[in-house]
Amino acid sequence: MYITFENPLYLWLLFSVPLFIVSHFYFLKKSKSKALKFANVETLRRISGDRLITKNVIHLLLRLLVIFCLVVAVAGTKLWYMGESNEVNYVVALDASASMTAEDIKPSRFLAAQDNINQFVTGLKSRTKLGLVTFSGVTEILLPLSDSKIAFKLAMERATIASTGGTDMPGAIITSTNMLLTDTKNGKAIILISDGVNTLGAHVSDPVIAAVEYAKLNQVIIYTVGIGSNSGPVGYLPEYYNISASYNEDTLVYIANETGGLYLRAESTNQLANALAFLGKNSTKQYLDFDLSFAALLLAVCFLFIEWGLANTLYRRVL
Repeated sequence: MYITFENPLYLWLLFSVPLFIVSHFYFLKKSKSKALKFANVETLRRISGDRLITKNVIHLLLRLLVIFCLVVAVAGTKLWYMGESNEVNYVVALDASASMTAEDIKPSRFLAAQDNINQFVTGLKSRTKLGLVTFSGVTEILLPLSDSKIAFKLAMERATIASTGGTDMPGAIITSTNMLLTDTKNGKAIILISDGVNTLGAHVSDPVIAAVEYAKLNQVIIYTVGIGSNSGPVGYLPEYYNISASYNEDTLVYIANETGGLYLRAESTNQLANALAFLGKNSTKQYLDFDLSFAALLLAVCFLFIEWGLANTLYRRVL
């Protein structure tokens, strides 16, 4: 749960609060000095019940609350919280780097992912929009958000292992997030499938953190599927090199945890199919918003009425 502001510049108006407090006590002091000039001040004090000049603290608090509520209203304040929805758009981000040719999952990590993603898509609701990107050293958009499952499957058939080196997860997250921003009505989710071997380093690095923060800022949930193991032929080198496939889940776990998603590990074709089937039924979470602007404006009006009522009854000045 967190708060965002559509017009954050208006928050600078909150700096008027200390100025308002200072001016309140300044003019109060001036009013008190003028009142003491009356010759018949004792009579006035008896009539007012020793409240000829008060500090009006309640008035001050009410007016400060009015200012605060008005600033919250004009700043376009929204409260975001996690909820359930059946209308979620997905972008599938598939790792297409050379390490995905490893054959610890038959026929290879990449080919197994291709086949099972199509099965995952078949089970989704018809109103769901889908997008597809592949990433290695660069990110390639194979399909912008579309409500056609056929278009998605055709795009998936065109996906191939990239000729460029490296694995740029941050670029894939940012690109996928931007694709989801084209439709603001539905929930936004990324399904990132990778072996977790990131050329940015073994530990979570600044580019990954920045990309995750960007996704969170735009209310995108990321589900990560770690595909592979630390055994088996590497795939893109002859077996006589005796080099085992690599797998790293640290970054994938971090991405999922930070965005409110799930991390699932798949060390076999069956586990991959089960993981995607699970996501198809349990990836309905999304960030829902509650607009605080109207509520804040309503509170401001209520506080004004309360202040006006007190000023004309309990704290009415003696004339």
